[in-house]
Amino acid sequence: MAETGVDTISRRTRGLDRAFEILEFLRVKRQPMRPNEIAAEIGAPRSSVYELVNLLLSHGMLDYYGGDGRVFLGRRLYFLGTAYAEQFDLMRECERMLGHLAEETRETAQMCLLEGNKYTVAMMREGVRPFRISSNIGELVPIPWTASGRLLVSHLSDQEILDFIPPDDYVLPDGRRLDPSNFIGQVRGAARDGYFTFNSEVENFTHCFAVPIRQAEGICVATLCLVAPREDGLRHREPYLASLLSAANEISEKLGYNAIDRKVANLGS
Repeated sequence: MAETGVDTISRRTRGLDRAFEILEFLRVKRQPMRPNEIAAEIGAPRSSVYELVNLLLSHGMLDYYGGDGRVFLGRRLYFLGTAYAEQFDLMRECERMLGHLAEETRETAQMCLLEGNKYTVAMMREGVRPFRISSNIGELVPIPWTASGRLLVSHLSDQEILDFIPPDDYVLPDGRRLDPSNFIGQVRGAARDGYFTFNSEVENFTHCFAVPIRQAEGICVATLCLVAPREDGLRHREPYLASLLSAANEISEKLGYNAIDRKVANLGS
């Protein structure tokens, strides 16, 4: 009897893992798909995927899209996300700061995070410009392609960075390969300077600024960024950095990070 109970729990755990895998797959894929297509993509048995899709549909976690059996993330997830955002101070504070930064600089402001071993834009406010500079929120991008990536992995050792980032992610959009040792050097420089700026590897006409949001232990948990037309970004580099650093420091302090205390501790060590 005990073994039967353990087997039941194990099956339920595997089913829960698979359900989350389906939701995450659709989030990354960003398009409705049929259950048999999902099963093929994630390498799961069709029967279990159909069963779990029906269960997720019944709970509003998935919705039908179109009349051909395709499904996508459901409206109930939106309400769960809203409840999460209401309680997560970091998100609320960043939303306020992005509005301030976009208004002050007139440039596109973003809050960025790590999602697994990739970079993603979590929130964005577009600047007031005659042409649009924006990114797809939630899209997964290789860490070495981004200014924020240099800060988001700065708490890792050199070997941990090499183990964490897939080797293919060092191949830039134009086909050039970034030497991992050069990337690590940039990571250490960004940690020392407290920011990182460069001409975007993704959009060749933009200049990107990133500064860290740190929690109490000093680890960078997110970044605030500005994405500007290249010439304007270079022309206004100092005031843009000052605005970003001021905003990020204010949020970091609310998360318990005190830059002055950290400097004193480092001097004493």
